[in-house]
Amino acid sequence: MNSQDQIRFNQLYERHLTELTLQGKSKKTIEMYSRSICKLAAYFDTCPDTITTEQLKQYFLALVKSHSWSSVKIDRNAFQFFYQYVLNKEWVWVNIVKPPRVQPLQDVLAISELAAIINATRKLSYQVYFLTTYSLGLRLSEALQLRVADIDGTLMRVHLRQCKNNKQRFVPLPLITLKALRRYWLTHRHPELIFPGGKPPHFRQGKSLYMDKGGGQKAIKLVAKECGISKNVHIHTLRHSIATHLLEAGVSLRSIQVFLGHASPVTTAQYTRMTEQAQQNSALMLNALVDQLSIKWVKS
Repeated sequence: MNSQDQIRFNQLYERHLTELTLQGKSKKTIEMYSRSICKLAAYFDTCPDTITTEQLKQYFLALVKSHSWSSVKIDRNAFQFFYQYVLNKEWVWVNIVKPPRVQPLQDVLAISELAAIINATRKLSYQVYFLTTYSLGLRLSEALQLRVADIDGTLMRVHLRQCKNNKQRFVPLPLITLKALRRYWLTHRHPELIFPGGKPPHFRQGKSLYMDKGGGQKAIKLVAKECGISKNVHIHTLRHSIATHLLEAGVSLRSIQVFLGHASPVTTAQYTRMTEQAQQNSALMLNALVDQLSIKWVKS
């Protein structure tokens, strides 16, 4: 890229960051979209505003051969945003690349399998993390970023503040989960975080450290294997499992949608083939479900 192209790209890149921020995109989305634009510019060694439709087809052809469709979709969405908000151009993506609509069925753990995993886990932090993620229906990052102030033991609910698309929601707090959270917090007494990371005092450069994402993922896979569970188990499996268990218990799809924080009921509907759902009190049903877990806590 010559100097003039580089200067123009730098200007467009800054505008791209500004527009992403103004459109309310999350920090993670901004990082992914910005990386996609840099990859495109580096691939052709030119400023993206001069790239033609045929060149984009060439780029995506190479991308499809070497990357997953999820990566392709991220790049496609990033370029669409760049063309629409920075270059003020419209784009018909179906004529360039259209990732297939794939809705794979996710593995779900039975209550007995879930209890086996928690009981076979040899670190209290992971035991509580797995139970919390399951019983509150959390995404991986939602669980890790729980703060002491989010736990309301009086109203028996949790305030989730850093959810997908910068949304917030309240979820019921089962009594067994509250007791587990208190048990674990007493082992570190961090003034802010439930699941702090690193060594005490769990701070670096003035910022609190969260528990490592990869550690939890690795741990649950290893423990599931040790328990003889051949399913593809990962942290998100806990979220799929609680949704399925609530549905089987008769909780309505609408209640589960709110509980999981899904923007669309279509997303929640993946958990069912049933045509009718009884209206139930999801908080009571949640407690009844989690109470079935017989957990042997390890010593802190």
